[in-house]
Amino acid sequence: MNSIRQIQALNKRELETAVSPEASWHADYRDTAYIYIGGLPYDLSEGDILTIFSQFGEPVHLNLVRDKDTGKSKGFAFLKYEDQRSTDLAVDNLCGATVMGRLLRVDHMRYKRKEEEGLEDNIAALDKEELERQRGGRDHDRDHHGYRTSRRRRSESKSDGERRKRPLLKEEVELARLIEEHDDEDPMKEYLIQEKKEEVAAALAKSKSSRRRNDSAERRDRHRHRRHHRRRHSEERSRSRERRHAHRRRSRSRSRSPSRGRRHRRRDYSP
Repeated sequence: MNSIRQIQALNKRELETAVSPEASWHADYRDTAYIYIGGLPYDLSEGDILTIFSQFGEPVHLNLVRDKDTGKSKGFAFLKYEDQRSTDLAVDNLCGATVMGRLLRVDHMRYKRKEEEGLEDNIAALDKEELERQRGGRDHDRDHHGYRTSRRRRSESKSDGERRKRPLLKEEVELARLIEEHDDEDPMKEYLIQEKKEEVAAALAKSKSSRRRNDSAERRDRHRHRRHHRRRHSEERSRSRERRHAHRRRSRSRSRSPSRGRRHRRRDYSP
């Protein structure tokens, strides 16, 4: 199997020299219609993989390798096309592509099915399972059904409320337009929607961070204003007390002065 850089270098060389399909390096794998897909995001399901790879041909068999104990994806799969030539397109176009932040490795593969996979192709069965999963609701969790669903509904309700209070972000507008206007027949639509949702999440996180900084600055300003107001009020009360004390001292001084004069006068006129 070839590495991503080797495949990209081979393709570049063939494009530059206009190599015919018969002389292409792909011709070494005319005996197999399987490809190896590595670097898959662990959250992708079989249906997601089919959505991405069906744009280059009709898949007939897929084995997304999962952990036997947990059932979680191991991040790689083997896919077979109905037409062997579709493998050339998938390898040329998707090897080195980025999906949900991960780099895909796609290459030709001579794959031998395991006994438990059987000899029959399984895409029809996978499509049926995917349809049933969608009908059951993509937002349900198998182990924590009620709790996870109710928590998600509260979160969605809160998000809807936030959107009503603030103008929509550019990324949110683009997501809504993509969902409503993009061709439903395009097998890449789900992938593009997922990619746009990630952009929306990043934009919302950035917006919230900016709002927190602004709120923090406003709180600091209010705190400084209150502190300044308290200090000014304290100074005014202090000056007011000083004025009252001064007034009392002057009043006492005036009240004492006449009595002294009267005592002095009584002494002067006494016989």
